[in-house]
Amino acid sequence: MLLRRRIRQAKVPSGYLHFSNLQHRIISGFGEGSDVRLRDENGDTWRGTAEVRDDRSVFYRFRNDNGKVISGASDGYGILLRDERG
Repeated sequence: MLLRRRIRQAKVPSGYLHFSNLQHRIISGFGEGSDVRLRDENGDTWRGTAEVRDDRSVFYRFRNDNGKVISGASDGYGILLRDERG
């Protein structure tokens, strides 16, 4: 008896993305595949990537024109992004 099991591939989120935190900082924008472009409440543009890892989590990395960096991960239930201050 042959058993065939289909493993669902994790997809990189595409379309409209909206991130917010408790201090009312909002970053939103669009992503197509691994290329993501966001804009925050101050009008700064953040460009970055979304990479799917082996455990089906998604790792995000964003950089703005001033050289600031935001990075984090999503496990399918939530997302945690951190800036250079932690």
